[in-house]
Amino acid sequence: MDSKNSTKAKYIGVIGVGSFGAAIANILAAKNPVMVYARKQEVVDEINTSHSAQGKALSVNVIASNDPEHLCKSCDVLFFMVPSAGFQDVVRTFSPFLFPYHLIIHGTKGLCLNLKAGETLQTVKKIKRSQILTMSEVILQETVAVRVGCLAGPNLSKELAQGQPAATVIASKYNEVILEGQNLLRSEKFQVYGNSDIIGVEISGVLKNIIAIASGALAGLGLGENAKGLLISRGMVEMIHLGNALGGSIKSVMGLAGIGDLVATCNSVHSRNFTVGFRLAKGETLDAILADMDEVAEGINTVRIIKAFLETADLRAPITENLYRVLFEDLEIEDALQFLMKYPFNVDVDFV
Repeated sequence: MDSKNSTKAKYIGVIGVGSFGAAIANILAAKNPVMVYARKQEVVDEINTSHSAQGKALSVNVIASNDPEHLCKSCDVLFFMVPSAGFQDVVRTFSPFLFPYHLIIHGTKGLCLNLKAGETLQTVKKIKRSQILTMSEVILQETVAVRVGCLAGPNLSKELAQGQPAATVIASKYNEVILEGQNLLRSEKFQVYGNSDIIGVEISGVLKNIIAIASGALAGLGLGENAKGLLISRGMVEMIHLGNALGGSIKSVMGLAGIGDLVATCNSVHSRNFTVGFRLAKGETLDAILADMDEVAEGINTVRIIKAFLETADLRAPITENLYRVLFEDLEIEDALQFLMKYPFNVDVDFV
């Protein structure tokens, strides 16, 4: 089957119309008709009647449906853009209607757990790599899809929505997925790179959210650029060691989806993870912050999962470990920072 011809004739599917999903739908709609999936009928009606999704403007080339089967029949290429907490459930909803000819690219920076029935992170405490699933691994486990890719990089939704220059990475084991993603998304203002290390790219996008929370905390405490430079460089080292332990390559962490995304997110008041750290440093509780956030800060769940992984891995990850204590064990942010300043990093670069 010639996917190029079929793509021209068909819609491109986008599952999820949060801020990132809406931004990607608009970029795709510049070249192709787009069909988005939204669960709530009122959101579907809003998109189809007023070309907006919960206030976010959408292209006239975007239509909506809340019928997974209709979407899968109408689209050969699907972009899954839903938060990690609901990712597995949404994939399972679509699974009966997916076939090996579907090409799937996700844009979710998070991890799922592969635990036995009745087990939770609170009950198991320790987890191995085999119990952690990246989003591409969820898709491969739950569906018959084969050609799977990941969209990652410094893609702050607000800037994408404004049409500001940006770049992203499409990662996949299949060159065809990378080429199709580039063909659909690339424009004068949006550069799209390719990477064959999908696990490394996914892990990089996940781990940088941890460092982004810490960066927000530094800003909230009113500390300067020197401290941020220290955090970002030590954070990158931590990402490299953790990424390696989780099956990714150093190259991916050093690329756009790793350090590129890390720098963008650690400096952005638009980043949800940065905002969590900033507000924590200002004295708010985690529960209060989460209660009034419209969209999920993925880094919070990631800290939990990586802390449980560290219990079985022969690894230290001081930023993640101390951030866990700040988020879930009432360690004061100032005390965590003091600990990190005194932590015995004897070598500057220890991974080359």
